[in-house]
Order: sequence, then C-alpha cells, then structure tokens
Amino acid sequence: MRKFKFLIIVVLLGVGCKKTTQSKHDIIRQTVHESLKTEKYRPKFHFTPKANWMNDPNGLVYYTENYHLFYQYYPDSTVWGPMHWGHARSKDLLNWEHRPVALYPDSLGYIFSGSAVMDKNNTAGFGQDAMIAMFTYHDPIKEKAGANDYQTQGIAYSTNEGETWTKYEGNPVIKNPGIRDFRDPKVFWNEDLSKWQMVLVAKDHVQIYESENLKNWTKISAFRYADHPPLGVWECPDLFKLKVAGTDEEKWILIISHGGESAPNGGSGTRYFVGGYDGTTFTTEQEEGQWIDYGTDNYAGVTYNNTPNKKRLFIGWMSNWNYAVVTPTETWRSAMTLPRELLLIKKDNTYLVKSKPIVDFESLLVDIPESEISGSVPTNFRYDRLQQSVISFDTELQGAMAFELSNTIGENYKMEYNSDNGVFSIDRSASGHVDFSEAFRKSSHQKMNIGQRTNLSITIILDASSVEIFIDDGAYVMTTQVFPNENYTHFKTYLNQDTTIKNFKIKKVKEIW
Repeated sequence: MRKFKFLIIVVLLGVGCKKTTQSKHDIIRQTVHESLKTEKYRPKFHFTPKANWMNDPNGLVYYTENYHLFYQYYPDSTVWGPMHWGHARSKDLLNWEHRPVALYPDSLGYIFSGSAVMDKNNTAGFGQDAMIAMFTYHDPIKEKAGANDYQTQGIAYSTNEGETWTKYEGNPVIKNPGIRDFRDPKVFWNEDLSKWQMVLVAKDHVQIYESENLKNWTKISAFRYADHPPLGVWECPDLFKLKVAGTDEEKWILIISHGGESAPNGGSGTRYFVGGYDGTTFTTEQEEGQWIDYGTDNYAGVTYNNTPNKKRLFIGWMSNWNYAVVTPTETWRSAMTLPRELLLIKKDNTYLVKSKPIVDFESLLVDIPESEISGSVPTNFRYDRLQQSVISFDTELQGAMAFELSNTIGENYKMEYNSDNGVFSIDRSASGHVDFSEAFRKSSHQKMNIGQRTNLSITIILDASSVEIFIDDGAYVMTTQVFPNENYTHFKTYLNQDTTIKNFKIKKVKEIW
C-alpha cells in the first residue's frame, strides 16, 4: 500500500429528525441505504464504503459461509489519512454487509496492507479457528525523522469471526532490517509442508518467510526480476498454485503490484509471474511479467485464503494512485473491482492467467423487456439503464471494428479493435467529467495487444462509474473508471462489410444496496 500526504477535508453530514414510529437506528439505516442508491457515481453492484476513503483490499479470507473483505480505510475523510482496516462480509461476494472498523492505528503506527488466515489447528495459541490478520505497521514519526525502518509486521487475532480484534502483545513479529519499503505480508498455509508461509515485498523484490506459529518467522529466500527499465517499488504480493486448465499440470503464480508509471497504460497496475515453487524458492522462465489487467483502474489485487473448492478468487482496488484522491465523488471515494476467478491456461507455449467475473455474478443478471430498448439491436440502440448492464457478443472480422457508449449530451466512451495490428483500445477522453485531473486526461487513450484475430468474444460490464471489459473469457481485461455527467443510454457499432456480430446479449444488473 502506497503512502501519500494530502490535505484532509472533513465532511460533516447531518440527518434530520422527524416525528415517526421508526427507531432512530432504522431511520439512519434507511437514510444510508437511500443515499447509496442515489448518490452520483455510486456503483450499483460494486463494493464501496458507506463513506470516506478506501484503497487496497486486505485480509481476504473465507470462513463459515462468509467471505470477509478487509480494506485500507480512513474513516475521517474522503482522502488518504491514518490507515485503519475497514471490514465487510458477504455470502456470495456480491451482496455485502458493512461491519465495524476492524483495526485502528496504535503506538506502533498506522495499519497498512496485509492478509488474514484461519488458524484451524491453533498453531498460534489464540484459539482453534481464530482469525489471524498479519499487516504492516507504518510509523509516521520514524518516517518523518528520516529513519529507514519505519515499517514492521504485526499480527492481531479475532475469536468472533472478525467482529472484534486483539493485537498481539509481542508485536512487531518481524522487525525491519533497514529497508524503506518493507510491507504488505500475504500469509498462506503450505499444505505440502504443513507450515505457514508468507510473501513480503522489500522495495524492489519479494522475500519469502515461513513459521510454525505465525509469531516467529524465518526468511528462507528472495525473488528478484531484472526489469529493463526497473518498475520501481514492488507492492501487495501474493503466491499460490493453479492447475493449467484441462490438464494435471500445476504452476505457481506470483502476483505483484506497481505504482508510479510502470503499468501498461501508466500509473498503478498488477502483474503476475508463472513459475515453480519448491517450498523455498520461486523461479520463472518468463521473459517479462504479464498483467492481470491492462486498464488503469485495477490495482493492489490479491486472492482469498481458505475458499470452498480451492477456487482462486481475486479482488482489486478499482482506482489509480495518479488520480485516486481527486475523483469526483462527494461522501465516499473508491470502489473494488467485481470479484473475479483466476484460471491458468496455456496458449502457444505461453501461460496466461485469465481473470473473469465469478460464476455467481450471473445471479444478478435479469432479462430486459423488449419495450425498454429502442432502435436497432445490436448496431444502434437506446436503453435508459445501459450504465447498469452487461453487454456480450462474439465477432468475426477483418480489419477494424469500433463500439461506442454515449449519452444525450454527446459524451462517449469508445472501444476499438484492429485485426491488422492486434491492438484493442479504449478512448475515454470525451467520456464525461475528465478535467478533475491531468493524469486522468493523459490516460484517456489506453491499449492492449491481444494479437491478430479474426474471431473475438467480448463482455462489457457497465456500472455507474466503471467499465470492465473481458475479452475471450477473461484472457485479456481492461478496467477503467468513467464519470459521465449523464448516464450512458446509447450503444452504437461501427463495422465494415466483412465484420459480423453474433450471440449479442444485453442484461440488466440488479442493485446490491
């Protein structure tokens, strides 16, 4: 998790009183619920905090039919500040219940990013099935004094499924060896070794540790990669194994996030390495890192521990450090991506990690009555709730094709694919409110190379302030934020005579709030 210093703006919200038979709690809850439904740019089916600042997803863990989502949170402002862990839980990763703040800063520092596990064997001595969080302490006083060891690792435990937490009295459990960026522990249980293991970033590489009890850790190896040019500080690591689809072959996946300008289209991004892990050392034969998402707005993503059927489920922060603190929302800031399942495929002797919406997302989709759509489907039509929908289709093409989302005041979001050069691109330069940030304007044109193709499968998921594009079942993905001044209502295609669209579908997405 990256640290930035910004002016903190405190927003005061008031709830009026009126004579009613409802309890005060019910009135407040109803007011919050209605504000979530009507606030401009508030997503209808992506996770957002009720109010104030949010960034990295943390502590992703499943237990007793609940998926827990902890996240970097500042409860006193809509811009970054002293970090806490917010908390929400869900039965299906789609409908979320907000819970009380889980972890607060203390004398050791702010609570930066980390992970959570279920200690079913009571290895730490906090109780069987204790939920244990491991996180980075960030000491702002030591940082301001110019020290290098201001980040250390601590743990906390909960015996009531994350509702209340106790910090371990022996914190920090890993001290800093003198590295300025030393953070974001991702803990996992290595079944092959029956040990806890952890990946931790140390400036420009990953360190791997192991432990018998989650309290005493030993460094066992490090992984570096010779990027040319260097991609800057490494962040938010994750390490897990996946089977190659349709085979018994297993590979290990290492996920790393980068800020700065190192992502394919500038700013923040998350990449991965496919390789081997012998329980001590991770290795890869990749010539370059691949990217989970080629859009500018999927960062710091990690996967769930302890999931049913051992599925590898991923959530990312749907923003970018280049403009995260100035996006045009009022009482809240930032959303999470749709939860995605990661799958490993092999294509032309290259391993690719696919990222696609979880299967249960289908439960939010409903058919749209024909009377609500006007014009010619799929080439040029209007649907007033387009910005709460999923559009999917297959294409057979030669040359270029383009698609456009637009509204009644002329704002538009464009997508294009050219089979001659294999480049898929988006253009959000006229998508709506873009002048709140020069960095947002600069990243209006984004590209990814998917290879020269004559057949393409595309799914576009639209919410109030986001567009998520999945190509070929998630082999290539672009996630971008948008802030139109009016909702998009029109979909238009630009096709040459050698291009056809098949299996076109559009469905409405139900609200989660």
